[in-house]
Amino acid sequence: MTGDELRALIEPTVERLGFELTDLEARLGGKGGLIRLTIDKPDGIDLEDCEKVSQAVSALLDVEDPVADNYNLEVSSPGLDRKLIKVEHFQRFEGETLKVTMRFPIAGRRRFRGVLLSSNDENIVVEVDGEPHSLPLASLDTARLVPGGA
Repeated sequence: MTGDELRALIEPTVERLGFELTDLEARLGGKGGLIRLTIDKPDGIDLEDCEKVSQAVSALLDVEDPVADNYNLEVSSPGLDRKLIKVEHFQRFEGETLKVTMRFPIAGRRRFRGVLLSSNDENIVVEVDGEPHSLPLASLDTARLVPGGA
């Protein structure tokens, strides 16, 4: 089962509980398999939220049995240096400082660190040293918030 298929199976359960599934990492195969879920809600995540989602998703995976191999299920909050993945994430954090890594060089570089000025369905605009850079979402490798803008 692919990560997208796993997300399609798990996401409705997470949303029914009142949370957003912000990220899903699946490394399956062999003895050390892992399914890591990152959840969020507007007022933040606490340990009870993680436990609630873990129990519900674990029960779902036991019933559906989409993964043949052994795996560990982890549920956590996005943390201060949260990954931004969806357009809505970028729109929510406009004005914040980001670290962005591109899959391919843009203007001769792959790494950008600066203030997120704007975002839409196709691009984000990050200001680095006073200069705006338009970065295509389709070419983004990772984007993370910088805690405290440091």
